[in-house]
Amino acid sequence: MKHDVKDLSLAAQGKLKIEWAGRSMGVLKLLGKRFAKEKPLRGITIGACLHVTAETANLMLVLKAGGANLALCAGNPLSTQEDVAASLVKDYDISTFAIKGEDTKTYYKHLNAVLDTHPQITMDDGADLVSLLHTERKKQIPELIGSNEETTTGIIRLRAMEKDKALKIPVFAVNDSDTKHMFDNRYGTGQSTLDGIMRATNMLLAGKKFVVCGYGWCGRGLASRARGMGAHVIVIEVDPIKALEAVMDGFSVMRMRDAIKIGDIFVTVTGDKNVIALSHMLNMKDGAILANSGHFDVEIAISDLSKKAKAKRKVRPYVDEYILEGKRIYILGEGRLINLAAAEGHPADVMDMSFANQALAAEFFVKNKDNVKVKVYSISKKMDSEIARLKLAAMGITIDRLTREQKKYLTSWQEGT
Repeated sequence: MKHDVKDLSLAAQGKLKIEWAGRSMGVLKLLGKRFAKEKPLRGITIGACLHVTAETANLMLVLKAGGANLALCAGNPLSTQEDVAASLVKDYDISTFAIKGEDTKTYYKHLNAVLDTHPQITMDDGADLVSLLHTERKKQIPELIGSNEETTTGIIRLRAMEKDKALKIPVFAVNDSDTKHMFDNRYGTGQSTLDGIMRATNMLLAGKKFVVCGYGWCGRGLASRARGMGAHVIVIEVDPIKALEAVMDGFSVMRMRDAIKIGDIFVTVTGDKNVIALSHMLNMKDGAILANSGHFDVEIAISDLSKKAKAKRKVRPYVDEYILEGKRIYILGEGRLINLAAAEGHPADVMDMSFANQALAAEFFVKNKDNVKVKVYSISKKMDSEIARLKLAAMGITIDRLTREQKKYLTSWQEGT
């Protein structure tokens, strides 16, 4: 079995980590039992480019139980858990290509290794596999039934491809699912981002001016949890509706040019580039700390900072100090996803629902492979509700149902005041 991981001797530790995460992934456990019985993915090769974590490993086990042949590579150079990668290879016979800290050349070598298996379905976290298929490996496109995209940034790329008529395969926008973005992005990113910042810095957040750049679902969760830790939260937005929502939620909203004068910690969660530019950093307070929780490392202009800085040194793991004229700027996790670079990513409880979407989307593609069109699909309301129902069941929670009379009232117009 082909693989490229750091050290297979770490497998035993990784297996324990996978099992621990599995305890909190009740939806995947229920799906795994059904998949093992029905084998809906029998004979299908799935190539995945996802964060190689214990939670992702549990998704791989469900897909394997469903009969799929698997190849997995890292969706981010700093997100790989080395022991989990080792366990996937040694304990579960899953081809895995992931090394924490891999350079760009190795990253693309691993992407190509996954595509060398000639997958019929791909799973992406940032659309790198799909992008590679549409640029350097076009001959494989006819082999694809479809692809699943996990994250906001990837869907932005895919919808741009669809608009330009460059997209050649059907894609499921997993992030559009309510059981993904309302929970994974808000609760997962909110908690795991703070986890990464605190592990990297060991700072007290209480009393700090904490600037959240972007008030989408990730920004909402991060702002809420930073406030819960006692921080004074400032929100930066370009969308007037989201900015108004942040104000109504009780946060200060201002322009970046004003926030840079007072902020202690800045976190980007936008999916866009150069959100924090060199001009911003030059006007920040001495000792300002910058982190990113958007998918790609383009939100903070680190290359421009590197050129301008007089010196740079690593003062702690995942903390780089840049010396400018009369001040220091600290960048966490090289500007990559801080929750995965310095911590363990989202808790298993929320990834449970996100990955259930991935598994069900793959099953949908196989069952409907002759009827899907080349476009970006959203998860159906029925599938979304089923995942929520399974999550509640796994948590031991039951809810009421509408009576026949109530259903009729909600679907009729005859009854009024």
